[in-house]
Amino acid sequence: MPLHPLRAVTFCILVLLMCPLRLFAQSEPDVIVQRATLQSLQTRLEALGTVIANESIRLTSNVTKTVTRINFEDGQRVNKGDVLVEMTSSEEQALLDEARFTHEEARKQLERVRSLVDRNAASRSLLDQRQREYEAAGARYLALESRLKDLRLVAPFSGVVGLRNISVGALVSPGDLITTLNDDSRMKLDFTVPSIYLRSLQVGLPIKARSRDLGDLLVEGEVFSIDNRIDSVTRAITVRAILPNEQQELKQGMLMSLELFADQRESLVISESALVPLGNQNFVFVIRPEEGKTKVERIPVTIGQRLQGVVEILAGLEANDAVVTHGLQKIRSGQFVNIIAEQ
Repeated sequence: MPLHPLRAVTFCILVLLMCPLRLFAQSEPDVIVQRATLQSLQTRLEALGTVIANESIRLTSNVTKTVTRINFEDGQRVNKGDVLVEMTSSEEQALLDEARFTHEEARKQLERVRSLVDRNAASRSLLDQRQREYEAAGARYLALESRLKDLRLVAPFSGVVGLRNISVGALVSPGDLITTLNDDSRMKLDFTVPSIYLRSLQVGLPIKARSRDLGDLLVEGEVFSIDNRIDSVTRAITVRAILPNEQQELKQGMLMSLELFADQRESLVISESALVPLGNQNFVFVIRPEEGKTKVERIPVTIGQRLQGVVEILAGLEANDAVVTHGLQKIRSGQFVNIIAEQ
């Protein structure tokens, strides 16, 4: 049987009077807090780098000559001192033999005159003349020997040669590319870092590099050197790392993504949910005991690196300070709160 309207209103008023007042207004909102703790941090930088051989040259000729012999194949590994290319040298070899004979004859004449001078049978000026002739013959011999060496291209270091661009019988001139030679025993990785991280960079920092060309192969290395100038356009500085390459998988020109870990330190961290951004500032609500109760105070903080779920605090908090992480929407600075849990 439905209630009379007046009785229904009276019934509702009685129900409301019986309900606890805290259902409508709670003087101390419930919050969850977390304490600021010290944690080991390091700045993680991401960049793209280009792989460069440890040593790399373009093999070219110093003279205009005809190739008579090629002692390597495409992609062959060679050792330091190996003769890679030989060019026509019959004329130079004949001149060198002549210079050798002349030098030897000049030495004999010098010794003969020296013995005569010792017996006072020849003048001192004649000895000086034979000495000049001997030294001139020696200089000519060394010059011809150097010219002969230019006709034999030798590997200056051990490595792997590239594609051969000439054939036997070809006429090569200075600057003509014969092949390339790379020392890939270890590789250099050049990359740029924004200059704001300059103070965090130092030789020996570890890096991790990956290449899609090699199926995301992970290669670990370290910073080898830092450039001495900052690019005036990009405001970035070039950093060079060294990567091991025992399996010779890394190739010159390869693009690699890398992570650089710098500036290892102990810093205060709190949950990112405790931050209250306002304009270009960040605030947190800190727990302050007062009169046997718990009060919150809003204070500004300076933040540093953001990590997964946490943020570094550079200024504004001390270790073990308790900050509100949940219930921020219900509180204001100077208000008493009820802590229901601590993370």
